[in-house]
Amino acid sequence: MYKKFISYYKNHLGLFIIDTFAALMMAGFDLLFPYFTGKFIDDYIPNQKMRLILLTAAVLFLLYIVKVFLHIIVNYWGHIMGARIEHDMRSDLFNKIENLNFSYFDENKTGMIMSRLVGDLRDISEMAHHVPEDIIISLLMLTGSVSILFYYDYRLGLVALGFTILLFVFALYRRVAMLKGFRKVRIENAEINSQIESSLGGIRLSQSFTNEDFEYKKFSYNNAKYRDSWGGAYKAMTVFSTGTDFIINIFYLAVLVFGGYLVYDGSIESGKLIASLLYITYTIQPIRRLINSIQQIQTGVAGIERFYEIMQINPEIKNPKNPKYLINPKGVIEFKNVSFKYSENENFVLRNFDLSIKKGQSIGLVGETGVGKSTISQLIPRFYDVTEGRIIVDGIDIKEYDLNSLRKSIGHVQQDVYIFYGTIKDNILYGKIDATMKEIISAAKKARIHDFIMTLENGYETMTGERGVKLSGGQKQRIAIARVFLKNPPILILDEATSALDNITERRIQESLEELAKGRTSIIIAHRLSTLKNVSEILVLNEEGISERGTHKELVNSDGYYASLYKAM
Repeated sequence: MYKKFISYYKNHLGLFIIDTFAALMMAGFDLLFPYFTGKFIDDYIPNQKMRLILLTAAVLFLLYIVKVFLHIIVNYWGHIMGARIEHDMRSDLFNKIENLNFSYFDENKTGMIMSRLVGDLRDISEMAHHVPEDIIISLLMLTGSVSILFYYDYRLGLVALGFTILLFVFALYRRVAMLKGFRKVRIENAEINSQIESSLGGIRLSQSFTNEDFEYKKFSYNNAKYRDSWGGAYKAMTVFSTGTDFIINIFYLAVLVFGGYLVYDGSIESGKLIASLLYITYTIQPIRRLINSIQQIQTGVAGIERFYEIMQINPEIKNPKNPKYLINPKGVIEFKNVSFKYSENENFVLRNFDLSIKKGQSIGLVGETGVGKSTISQLIPRFYDVTEGRIIVDGIDIKEYDLNSLRKSIGHVQQDVYIFYGTIKDNILYGKIDATMKEIISAAKKARIHDFIMTLENGYETMTGERGVKLSGGQKQRIAIARVFLKNPPILILDEATSALDNITERRIQESLEELAKGRTSIIIAHRLSTLKNVSEILVLNEEGISERGTHKELVNSDGYYASLYKAM
């Protein structure tokens, strides 16, 4: 896990080296001041060495001017490096999430995923910049300060070393409680993000049912848990910081008393005592930095764990090692003894299902909710993999195909149409990213949405609103159909593609769909039986599989389930 994180420094190694070098130089400059303070008190001032006083002051002044520029490097470019590492990690994480299977999104909330993409990585960014820099500076200053104290008097050095060890032991002991606290914060942060995302996404529904108070109660519950999680984290931080402050204060006191005794005893000069106290300050400073680093590491590690957890997911649906490419597909589809269930604990949606669809044939699927109509449409593009059996396209098992080539050959209009925030043009363009404006307009005309678009003030540049809130259900569905026209795939899957259309628009769209379906393999799922009048064959599904099959006319005359549905229209 940590090896993966460290690998992100590779692309920014130059900045890391510059930042670290600047930090080391700053630490080195800081070590000079106590030394020369002792010299001033014990030598330069008593012996009236004015030339050395002025020369030393001039050198220190120049060093402090240099330190200004070093400080700029550390504070600006160090943070830039952290931001770039955060950018790289977020890019990799987003790319990973985009390629995860549908089953992952079935089980995980959108808000929790967003929390991992944004909040967690911000903490990692801060850790990526500050922790290496703080550790390197602190080790140099700590080693330098303690070494000089040993040089002044080994007994002072031993006191400093003893308290330093005590501080580190205490910090390491308390880090476990802090890590546990920040892990809890991360979990509750993801939960409250999920709840907010859900409530805001359904704001119109909650207001229409006057359930604002109910939503507020749900929010309050998660808000309280988030507050309490910070309470636990702050408690761990308080114990940590209070304990370290107490040890540091006793450290100062011990050096002051013991150093005073050494001056009284004549073992050291008063200037060296003052220098020693300043070095103690410079000993405490890196220790504080290391302690702060431990706090930052706890929050960062919690984020790294959650980042790594997703990066380690091995999608069940992925490209084979030596994939075949579906080039110029004919569209022959076969289901051979297919059984499927969404998870181990659920019942089979399909069991021992067999179906053969010829090239250019249009198949209609009818049946009650839950018999597997939409599942069939999602198994062909491998949004899910079959539990048992095989699905074959053009004589080859779909598991042997390159996923992109398989899915590019399939146009899928789902029952739940998704409209991205953006323009109408952008949403149609999703069917073919590099399409020309002429092609977009042509697709919109075939979907019978062009005339409506031209009535809008900004035409194709009109913003749709979040999830297409500015559009009616029928308009959204026609935009989705326009995407498929633009994609122009050899295999069509229409899952309730006209369900949100009025009767007049449906008839107009049906003509376009029939035109598009010519020479292409089409699977049409519909509750409106009028949509299926001209398909090659209709399959009536129930929990046992295919209960009826035939043309619209044949099934109406058979006086079966399909006929009863048709008569009930």
